Amino acid sequence: MDSESNKPFKSALKVNDGIPQPPSVNEGAARHFSKPGRKNLTPDQYIKGISEGNRTILSQAITLIESSLLSHQELAQTIISKCLPLSGNSIRIGITGVPGVGKSTFIEAFGKHLTSKGHKIAVLAIDPSSSRSRGSILGDKTRMEELSVDNNAFIRPSPAAGSLGGVARKTRETIILCEAAGYDTILVETVGVGQSEIAVHSMVDFFLLLMLGGAGDELQGIKRGIMEMADAVVINKADGDNLNRVNVAKAELRSALHYYPPTESAWQPVCEACSALTKAGIPEVAVLINKYVQFTKDNGYFDKRRLQQSKQIMMNMIDQALHDHFYQQVEIKKLMSRVEADLQQEKISAYVAGQILLERYFSKE
Repeated sequence: MDSESNKPFKSALKVNDGIPQPPSVNEGAARHFSKPGRKNLTPDQYIKGISEGNRTILSQAITLIESSLLSHQELAQTIISKCLPLSGNSIRIGITGVPGVGKSTFIEAFGKHLTSKGHKIAVLAIDPSSSRSRGSILGDKTRMEELSVDNNAFIRPSPAAGSLGGVARKTRETIILCEAAGYDTILVETVGVGQSEIAVHSMVDFFLLLMLGGAGDELQGIKRGIMEMADAVVINKADGDNLNRVNVAKAELRSALHYYPPTESAWQPVCEACSALTKAGIPEVAVLINKYVQFTKDNGYFDKRRLQQSKQIMMNMIDQALHDHFYQQVEIKKLMSRVEADLQQEKISAYVAGQILLERYFSKE
């Protein structure tokens, strides 16, 4: 009896082990980049490769910008500083529109038109990220099949990763590197209509809003603020049976644009139509943008806006540095856990909790 009781129990049911969570760091990639035989580039080698238009080195430098490692950030800032004298010679264009409007198709058609005219373009596509996993599909290279293999085009999808402020900073820095690499036209595609447009508008020279015709409400939920930021509204998919609806929408939007207040640039926003599928109207959009650039350069607004953007970048950098410095303090971290406990038990208000932390922070300075 005793021998029987000591035998292991056998059952037809088997509970499999769960799937372990993946590590936050890709160990394979980490080993690859830390191989003893791997040659790490110096800042000067990065600058040389970027200025020569080496797309591999440009991509590596952008990866440094996007990295959260302190060593990578320090190296990235050194590269950016040395690239600044080589930058600033491009036209920066922001492109936005509701999901399904055909932004990627438009960018490919527009980009192919520009490269056929001898331009070098860089497409910085901000992909939406999951708020839970922080994952992103980064599928713009698969959507832009022709442009992705064009030697005069560079496509870099970047995950939004839940931080528009972070995306704005990294995208601005990426623009500097792309300009230093000789790209004379920078296209920044946004995740869609929302707060991201404000961030993108603050880093481009020309802001283009893509819309659809015949989709019911012609404003399609577009906020007034987005319409006011647009330097031009282009109605896409002006082809086939949709052509008549596009013409009606174009007339209505042209009338609506006249009711908006004058822009600081003195430029009157216009509305045009195109078909990214048939390429109809694409050359006209390029002409329109060139006309805007010449107009704003003649009246001095172009340079004024670039200076305003530089000041904004400076202020954003200060805000971010103060934010990081505050949360990196050991004493603040310890105090915060106690303050949060008091806040949870409703012993203090959120405003008092914030004041306690700030007083401790400033008393250390």
